[in-house]
Amino acid sequence: MASGSKPTSRVPTVHHMSEASNDLDSEMGSIEFASYTVHIPPTPDNQPTEISMDLRSASQRVEDQYASSSLFTGGFNCVTRAHLKEKMIESETSHPQMTGAKGSSCSIPGCDCRVMTDGRGIDIVPCECDFKICRDCYRDALRTGDGICPGCKEPYRETDSNEYAVALSSASMSKMDRRLSLMKSKSIQSKSIVRNQSNEFDHAKWLFETKGSYGYGNAMWPVDGMNGIEGDPKVFHEKPWRPLTRRLNISAAIISPYRLLVLVRMVVLALFLQWRIRNPNDDAIWLWLLSVICEIWFAFSWLLDQLPKLCPINRSAELDVLREKFEIPTPSNPYGKSDLPGVDVFVSTADPEKEPPLVTANTILSILAADYPVEKLACYVSDDGGALLTFEAMAEAASFANLWVPFCRKHNVEPRNPESYFNLKRDPYKDKVRPDFVRDRRRLKREYDEFKVRINGLPDSIRRRSDAYNSREELKILKRRRQAGDDEPLESLKVPKATWMADETHWPGTWTIPAPEHSRGDHASIIQVMVKPPSDEPLKGAEGDSNFMDLTEVDIRLPLLVYVSREKRPGYDHNKKAGAMNALVRASAILSNGPFILNLDCDHYIYNSQAIREGMCFMMDRGGERICYVQFPQRFEGIDPSDRYANHNTVFFDVNMRALDEVQGPVYVGTGCLFRRTALYGFDPPRFKERNGCFGRFFAGRKKAASVASASDISSLEGQSAMEDYDDEEMHIALIPKSFGNSSILIDSIKVAEFQGRPLADHSSVKNGRPPGALTLPRDLLDASTVAEAISVISCWYEDKTEWGGRIGWIYGSVTEDVVTGYRMHNRGWKSVYCVTKRDAFRGTAPINLTDRLHQVLRWATGSVEIFFSRNNALLASSRMKFLQRIAYLNVGIYPFTSLFLIVYCFLPALSLFSGQFIVQSLNITFLIYLLGITLSLIALAVLEIKWSGVALEDWWRNEQFWLIGGTSAHLAAVLQGLLKVIAGIEISFTLTSKSGGDDENDEFADLYIFKWTSLMVPPITIMMINLIGIAVAVCRTIYSVIPEWSSLIGGVFFSFWVLVHLYPFAKGLMGRRGRTPTIVFVWSGLISITISLLWVAINPPSGNNEIGGSFQFP
Repeated sequence: MASGSKPTSRVPTVHHMSEASNDLDSEMGSIEFASYTVHIPPTPDNQPTEISMDLRSASQRVEDQYASSSLFTGGFNCVTRAHLKEKMIESETSHPQMTGAKGSSCSIPGCDCRVMTDGRGIDIVPCECDFKICRDCYRDALRTGDGICPGCKEPYRETDSNEYAVALSSASMSKMDRRLSLMKSKSIQSKSIVRNQSNEFDHAKWLFETKGSYGYGNAMWPVDGMNGIEGDPKVFHEKPWRPLTRRLNISAAIISPYRLLVLVRMVVLALFLQWRIRNPNDDAIWLWLLSVICEIWFAFSWLLDQLPKLCPINRSAELDVLREKFEIPTPSNPYGKSDLPGVDVFVSTADPEKEPPLVTANTILSILAADYPVEKLACYVSDDGGALLTFEAMAEAASFANLWVPFCRKHNVEPRNPESYFNLKRDPYKDKVRPDFVRDRRRLKREYDEFKVRINGLPDSIRRRSDAYNSREELKILKRRRQAGDDEPLESLKVPKATWMADETHWPGTWTIPAPEHSRGDHASIIQVMVKPPSDEPLKGAEGDSNFMDLTEVDIRLPLLVYVSREKRPGYDHNKKAGAMNALVRASAILSNGPFILNLDCDHYIYNSQAIREGMCFMMDRGGERICYVQFPQRFEGIDPSDRYANHNTVFFDVNMRALDEVQGPVYVGTGCLFRRTALYGFDPPRFKERNGCFGRFFAGRKKAASVASASDISSLEGQSAMEDYDDEEMHIALIPKSFGNSSILIDSIKVAEFQGRPLADHSSVKNGRPPGALTLPRDLLDASTVAEAISVISCWYEDKTEWGGRIGWIYGSVTEDVVTGYRMHNRGWKSVYCVTKRDAFRGTAPINLTDRLHQVLRWATGSVEIFFSRNNALLASSRMKFLQRIAYLNVGIYPFTSLFLIVYCFLPALSLFSGQFIVQSLNITFLIYLLGITLSLIALAVLEIKWSGVALEDWWRNEQFWLIGGTSAHLAAVLQGLLKVIAGIEISFTLTSKSGGDDENDEFADLYIFKWTSLMVPPITIMMINLIGIAVAVCRTIYSVIPEWSSLIGGVFFSFWVLVHLYPFAKGLMGRRGRTPTIVFVWSGLISITISLLWVAINPPSGNNEIGGSFQFP
């Protein structure tokens, strides 16, 4: 297929219909109008029924199969093409949703193509005579054969099902329902189909459930009363509201002393600093001044870190209530279909050499097997490198999912990452009672081992295949030259070394040997639907569906899986990961348009199959429409038991993030986050304006929840204010195309996503909700024009002159785009939630090597420095951001600057030992009491933090140690790098040079002992050497002194010991496995230590000798 023109816009299907009173234009013209709600429950004459996939037209299903089986390419100044793929990998695929799944042979003589199949694997035939015909032959029959079926010789008759618009009830809209940030659709329509007349209606059940009444809120029994008819409270009893989440406050026995200790420590620090300023050390005024400046900054930094932690809370999700509300049969959902909103899961990868395809494939498998309605789940894989290796690895993963996903559903296994599941150290047979579990597990383990071997063999397979096809092409060209009589030498024959796919076609992405338009920064857009959208009804396995598993009672459907590689061209700034994520946002809006987005790194997989449901509990709960994202804590595997370099980050994830949950929400940390799509689109949250004065918000929670006001209840004053807001909103509506780009399908999808993302309006206290049962209808089928539109929105030119990356989507311009994106949402007034599940929601990997860990921290700190010097500085935040949230974001931008003071403070003990002076005049009782008070308060705060957060004492101590290690190395480099970039525009990088590793490659923690030299190690090594030399010099001087000054020695040695204890993990990392330290470490350390020592002796020679260098003389 080739499409040179822009695809026509499809009208998005929304399972809801609004009357004229909901139209924004009508609202602008008149506010005073009467409205009422009509609720028609199921009766013998009126039954909500489902749409069957079988009733859709054959042409629609053929188009869906064609769009799902084709690889689409396109981009800037090139035609969008659809390449029909018979296969994507060498092995055969059998699942009906898979690309390459073969149907019956075409019955047209001379045609070797296959008939298209639907989501159940059934052949799609356009004629009632069941004549087997492929798509191309069918189109030829329509175009050249006057629409005559080659089988029965009768004209084709389309079986398009009649669509009856069923007007759903729509209550009178309040002002907030008409706000642009909620994107109320002007004409929201719903499609339904007339029920099959053969279905019998259960009169007894209907009378029992409805009591023979049409229910409260219809035309005969309006909510607000009309024409003298009032509701009868004796007949109607509203069900009590059952919340989807619970807030668990910290015990007052823990949190009250914790807050009191914070206050006490603040007072002690203030008194201590006052005493230090008033009592200088006149004998070493420079030493006193440096120490006081550093201590003031440390107190300020501690205050920024501590204030947001005053109100920690815990939350829990009620999964049983979620299932009852959204998946249990009700009058509005008689078939019990899932009414949950759709979720699009994003997985990003860029380089198959640094991010092994097997790891990414396991992440994909865990997503496809997640416990969430199959038809509501979609997975998008962003390959920013455009590598065929990643493409075929994902195709292999999709093929293996045909076995893995049904196995997980049948036996309810956890985790649903096969690599982690088969490497579990616990008993895998615990709590398993099915007699076929052992057989299924054993055989699936063998299949997975073969799957791993295929993945590992893909690079060599692609290379051998490409070499063979390139050689064939060279022979063809050589043969043509000889036939043409061309006698040019063979050396002049230049044939591009292409990378070939399994179906003997060129790979449109990056070639192994780069060529023009086929390199990492220069290739076309690619979209391949690897697993097409599932059917609406469960698809049970047949006896022949699997070679070894009985799947007759298991739903074998798979979620939608799409491979996406955005276009890259020279001269364009592609904005790294943030640009790739924004491309996925646009492509997914065209193809599936899930109102919620879950983003995962390629090495972070779903460890808890119900994690998405737990996040959805917060989004669908009362007040959930104001939540922009649900952040899950990051948990890691493969870290050494001692966690030498604090890789788990438990203090950050279990203390800081949990405390922010009570303020305005945790910061976004880049992965494991469930987003509301409209929040990513840059819209403001719905604001419920209370006319209660400046203190109204503090008492709003105590007021009784009121029902949504109708238009006739709006007072004239509020109506006037509302009209002013509407004028602003209409202006923003006009600017939407300029902000989002020129895709009309993308713009139309915004309204649909906003409506589908609303909480369920199953109670009068739920404001701005959607009606129950609105999301039970099947999604639209794919067609070629839709996928072609998705190709256009991921082209490199699409973001030109739009607000993508500036206000919409992931924000550009920072290394830590995740923090900036979350900051922008909080700055607009959104809230976020921290979801800590009993079973870890996601798990990933983290670098356990010292050098890799330092470079990871360097990247984070560099991003924080960029934030501080940008418009995203919390000091410039809007009034919608709460004070403590502003403090938390301010700390995010300021914490790297602590390294400037920390490195000076780490040298002060050594300088004190060299000079024989101390930071105070003498170790008097006042100084010791203050020091004791500060230390004890810190210990007490740590103990209470451990109590309410559940952090282990060892994790807290490791965090303290790495705070000093990172502060004297990576944070310092980040500050210098940021200052040079801001002031002089110079960008520097810190690279790895030498590398030495352990001998045992089979050791699980072999990376822990790998030493890779980097310049980041110079400051900590120097600090250790100087402090050790200072202790030796001070001890020798004190012992041989006529009048020993033991107080200065004790003070200096104590603080030097404090520094060395914190740097112990760093020193241990330098020693490697058996204490072998590279020579370069000693060379650098020795040179710097000698230089500083000689400089000190030259500046401050021994007493009684005024010569530079003391009494030392050359012979």
